[in-house]
Amino acid sequence: MFHILVADDDKNTRRLFKAVLERENYTVFTAENGKSAMDILDQEHIDLVILDIMMPGMDGYTFTKTLREAQNNLPILMVSAKQLPQDKKRGFLVGTDDYMTKPIDEEEMLLRIKALLRRARIVSERRITIGDTVLDYDTFTVSRGTEIMELPQKEFLLLYKLLSYPGRIFTRIQLMDEIWGSDSDTGWETVTVHIGRLRKRFEDWNAFEIISVRGLGYKAVKKDRLTSR
Repeated sequence: MFHILVADDDKNTRRLFKAVLERENYTVFTAENGKSAMDILDQEHIDLVILDIMMPGMDGYTFTKTLREAQNNLPILMVSAKQLPQDKKRGFLVGTDDYMTKPIDEEEMLLRIKALLRRARIVSERRITIGDTVLDYDTFTVSRGTEIMELPQKEFLLLYKLLSYPGRIFTRIQLMDEIWGSDSDTGWETVTVHIGRLRKRFEDWNAFEIISVRGLGYKAVKKDRLTSR
């Protein structure tokens, strides 16, 4: 069961978030400011923080910056009434993982929490499991059952990126910058070549498929999603 910390100086907001999260079977801790939230982190295992910005004592920006400077990569979802672009930009610059503005849509918040927890698990375990297929970041291997395939580094990183965000579309330029680096002399056509190689390697695998999105780029889709449409 995941443990979520809600830090907000508004008592009603804390109560609301706690009720919403507990209905989804999360264990919830609450704090009225950043300092109290830090104290809870010292005493409890926390998987994710939902964080207001404007709090007395230690605000959300300072809380996030303090964690990141200590090399703590705990997922943080900022939820604030501050809606200006510069407020959101500052939040991401100090290290938040996601940002929502109040009043929030409860269902959207829950979806974002699930996404953040899934990404955090991928990072900590350094592996992705989709159906009967496992990608292991430490060995650059893709396996199903007793079949193990070791990929060239760029191919593995490309596949790992796509499968870390199933259904999300990445442009060729995004993938080029992420895998080869923005200062690479290699053209974006290289991405197309590597996608072709990955499709060939895994054409008879049942867990996933790489789809071209005309005029945009590529996405990886779980096969069960394809068959359920």
